[in-house]
Amino acid sequence: MSSITFIGAGNMARTIGTLAVAGGNTVEIMARDQVKAEVLAKTLGGGTTAGKWGAVPAGDIVITALLYAGVVPAVEQYGDALAGKTIVDISNPFNATFDGLAHSEETSIAQEVAKVAPASASVMKAFNTIFRNVLENGRPNVFFAGDNARAKADVAEFIESLRLRPLDVGGLKMAHWLEGMGVVTMGLAGNGVGHWDFALGVDEINS
Repeated sequence: MSSITFIGAGNMARTIGTLAVAGGNTVEIMARDQVKAEVLAKTLGGGTTAGKWGAVPAGDIVITALLYAGVVPAVEQYGDALAGKTIVDISNPFNATFDGLAHSEETSIAQEVAKVAPASASVMKAFNTIFRNVLENGRPNVFFAGDNARAKADVAEFIESLRLRPLDVGGLKMAHWLEGMGVVTMGLAGNGVGHWDFALGVDEINS
């Protein structure tokens, strides 16, 4: 099993954290508000601990469960405390109308994180194409992207411990297109599907 630290104590930390504890993983919560971190740790149970903001995370895999605008600043603030860690960005940088990305360049929050993270850290994108309610109630595919093969294998193992299906889409530059897939899910929710109880996935066709 994996050791996981969540930077952030909001809904996604609670949702993925619940699955992580159920999957037998070791979980730590870090938040600027120490009380919120401690409350979530107690809620998750299973030996979940509350770390101090900015300290070296206990987890080998660090999930930045923050709104997109806070991800890069948090990684900058942690600095060398993230050395050797696998950093997983799960954010979606939607624009104000939820039909495009907040950044205009062909980049991603994960790619921007890689620019400020310690050189020994590995940065990945994952979980951003899945609505929280689907994570709570379903078994969706989890698309992920990153450049480090060992880190990808570790994250895939973690995803499998959640009883979810990991799907590797390639290198970290693919994080931009995963964010685009996040936009597509919003478009489907508001149009062709018309609700939030679905997830994008892959059906393999055997001819």
